[in-house]
Amino acid sequence: MRTDTNPLVLVRNLGILAHVDAGKTTVTERILYATGTIHRRGEVHDGTTVTDFDPQERDRGITIFAAAVSCDWDGHRINLIDTPGHVDFADEVERSLRVLDGAVAVFDAVAGVEPQSESVWRQADRHGVPRIAFVNKLDRAGADLDTAVASIRRRLHPAPLVVQLPIGTEDRFTGVVDLVRMRALVWADGGDGVEHTPVPDELRDEARRRRRLLEETVAELHPAALEEFVDRESLSADTLAGALRDLTRSGDGVVVLCGSAYRNRGIEPLLDAVVAYLPSPLDVPAVRGTYDGTEQERAADPAAPFAALAFKVNATPTGRLTYVRIYSGTIGKGDAVWDAGTRRAERIGRILRVQADRHVRVERAVAGDIVAVVGLKSARAGSTLCAPGHPLVLEPPGVTEPVVSVAVEARRTTDADRLASALGRLAEEDPSLVVRTDPETGQTVLSGMGELHLEVAAEKLRLAHGLEVNVGRPRVSYRETVGRGVSGLVFRHVKQDGGAGQFAHVVLDVEPLAAGFEFRSAVVGGRVPQEYVRAVEAGCRDALAEGPLGGHPVIGLRVTLTDGATHVKDSSETAFRTAGRLGLREALRVCAMVLLEPVAEVTVTVPEESVGGVLGDLAARRGRVSGSTTRAGAAVVTAIVPLAELFGYATRLRSRSQGRGTFTARPIGHAPAPAAAVTRT
Repeated sequence: MRTDTNPLVLVRNLGILAHVDAGKTTVTERILYATGTIHRRGEVHDGTTVTDFDPQERDRGITIFAAAVSCDWDGHRINLIDTPGHVDFADEVERSLRVLDGAVAVFDAVAGVEPQSESVWRQADRHGVPRIAFVNKLDRAGADLDTAVASIRRRLHPAPLVVQLPIGTEDRFTGVVDLVRMRALVWADGGDGVEHTPVPDELRDEARRRRRLLEETVAELHPAALEEFVDRESLSADTLAGALRDLTRSGDGVVVLCGSAYRNRGIEPLLDAVVAYLPSPLDVPAVRGTYDGTEQERAADPAAPFAALAFKVNATPTGRLTYVRIYSGTIGKGDAVWDAGTRRAERIGRILRVQADRHVRVERAVAGDIVAVVGLKSARAGSTLCAPGHPLVLEPPGVTEPVVSVAVEARRTTDADRLASALGRLAEEDPSLVVRTDPETGQTVLSGMGELHLEVAAEKLRLAHGLEVNVGRPRVSYRETVGRGVSGLVFRHVKQDGGAGQFAHVVLDVEPLAAGFEFRSAVVGGRVPQEYVRAVEAGCRDALAEGPLGGHPVIGLRVTLTDGATHVKDSSETAFRTAGRLGLREALRVCAMVLLEPVAEVTVTVPEESVGGVLGDLAARRGRVSGSTTRAGAAVVTAIVPLAELFGYATRLRSRSQGRGTFTARPIGHAPAPAAAVTRT
């Protein structure tokens, strides 16, 4: 039960979300500086930030791995996760959002909503995570708060609630007007801390107009605020703040703040907004789980049975570090816990409060905490840990199917065993990496979310594990589908080799389907018993693993069992499963099949003078341009491009734009490949 003395009221678990290069890590760094957690401001371009501590992150200047930190502000403990912004690492964002109660979405004041901004926003929508928005980089040339807010309204949310008015524009940006308390917040050049002053005379009328607009918008969305607005024709600061909190937590509104993290302007009011508007662990619904088919709830209560979700694992040569979100109960050093997935008992060796790559030992952790534990041997990302006497399985984060593969081999044959072990650790840390052995070639194949994802994994093998590897050209995950089906294909499976034989007779119709796989039975008169129908379906699903064009998985078809026959002695589920598998394979060889290749939505940002070369290059890569806009002196081109044609594109783009071009690629599905692609596979 919630009370004002419950310490969980003073906890905030939040993530920082954004498109790559919108300033997430700088915002995180300034939060740590403002809260006194660090005493020197780190910079991304200098490689001195706390959360980008991995050597690759510092070399590349981007966040690759989600990093957790804790800090204190206004009597509240804030557990914060800085998430990656590049699409190749979207699964890191997914695992983080699964355990967070709130988020700060960071937007570039010049670019507004960018492609990955929209992707992470939709991920947060799926998890029901309340958000506030921070429009960053207001000191840049071309920065405009209203334009950025308009893009949020148009592409993400119908009700952005702007609670600040910038003081000054571009390089003259010095502070903001707080529209809730009607006061000015000003930051001095090179100074720390914020000065509270009256609203400047030249902005007073504009501030009043915007405050009125904010009150009207809130009153439309919040019944209690509407009642006061009708009675008084205005809202008090306390009523407005309470309504903003309710709208944020319900998802009906999004509070929008602004600033410049690089210049250390706007961070203190952002922290105040986190405390005021985002939920504590007590404000979110009790977590739900199941065990042996029974659904259970666990409230955020330190006295309840222990339940936690592991969302990240760091496997190092010296041990495993497992990051967990505790939903209920309490754990202490040396306690026994139950891994509900593997049904194994584990023991907590140490509990650590995380500060990126530094850790502080604590004796216990309670509901609402995000901590790392040492000593767990079998827990993986997505594992549920619970009290041994109160088993529970929580829903794990989803894992996206890999789209790009490379062949990996150790340069020295003596390192083959070490390579296998190192790849196992990589897959353990990052479930979106899949390691398998190609049965035809015997090669070790590493699959991931994109070219950069695999490049980072290969570099980690060298840096963290001391292995030199050869990496083959990335291969994309092709699919096959039915272009024109077949009706009435008859297949008989008869096998007699002494003893009981096998007999199954099936008649199949195969037709195209928009997506996925569908099986149905149109058999009448009991000619094929129901248990054999299920076996035929299982056999058909087995046949989908390899298509006739190149051995790729088959999607987009409907199979109908129209007739069949059985033998009184020799028919069995095994026989009909075999008939389903071999029968569908034969049917697919008769069908007109289409090879599908993965495609990505590519957004390229280049100087206007480079647009011609970029468009020509996209056309040479079989790209279809879907849009082009101009924004702050730069051209933004959107195109649909086959993923196989994007390998090496980053280098080509840099050469065509004198190093000033950037791009993002978001996989969006599969499309028919040209005939030439069949021979390449």
